[in-house]
Amino acid sequence: MDSKVINTKLGDIEYCSMGTGIPVVFIHGGHSNCHETLCHRGFDLKEYQLITPSRPGYGKTPLNHNRTPRKAADLIAELLDFLSVKEVIVYGISAGGPTAIELAGNYPNRVSKLILASAVSKKWLEKDEKIYKTAQFMFNPKVEKFTWGMVRFFSKIFPELIAKNFYPQFSKNPIHKLKKKDIEELLSSLKHFNSGHGFLNDIDQKLADDVFSKVKCPTLVIHSENDNSVPLDHAKHAHKMIENSELEILQNEWGHLFWIGADSKNAISKTLDFIHKDGTSKKNE
Repeated sequence: MDSKVINTKLGDIEYCSMGTGIPVVFIHGGHSNCHETLCHRGFDLKEYQLITPSRPGYGKTPLNHNRTPRKAADLIAELLDFLSVKEVIVYGISAGGPTAIELAGNYPNRVSKLILASAVSKKWLEKDEKIYKTAQFMFNPKVEKFTWGMVRFFSKIFPELIAKNFYPQFSKNPIHKLKKKDIEELLSSLKHFNSGHGFLNDIDQKLADDVFSKVKCPTLVIHSENDNSVPLDHAKHAHKMIENSELEILQNEWGHLFWIGADSKNAISKTLDFIHKDGTSKKNE
């Protein structure tokens, strides 16, 4: 899928778009970019227009001055203006959660529904945590290309070994023999990963409490109890802070990546049921 880069008054932004119908803006997670398609599972391209921008610091979208979730949201609103899209469903994933919340909170007339999937909703990592310090080294812009290059190289030679090493990063479930299809889906997603300048920016973000009160649209917070990347507390916090929200807690195999595995059908079905509820229009009138 080819991407495009447009210039707006707030800076350049890269995006991919496919399908026709209800516009859904996917706000990708950490290490990802506009080429992420795992979260598209279940969406019929004859019914949905799937718009995926690269957040600032990822892909071909420069970080520059767009360092906060609010500024990232403003930049995405500029993209929607360019595409002549008036109203969207916003689907925020993992570290893309804060930007999704800012987009829904500050553009209430443009966001009909909000989905927070395995999403960050408060301060994610503290600077004294070991994982924070490790991230500062491994995903530094000077090192991250080597890090992900090695992952991709060894994925081709030892796919099962790489999948088993990544699995505990996403799920609290015990490591076990992984299905071939699940391994393929994980590695297909990883091949697009780069941290750029975006990930180190992500781990220092914090949302102001008042933005949650500005989110008026129906909101689905969907998260796994087995998530080993973003704790379930983030989902409970979002549900508590967003008035018109519902919380779905999953008991799935892959934890954070609930789009993988046989039980992914359940999560995808719950998401689509939420979108269809109350007769969401099939066209962006």
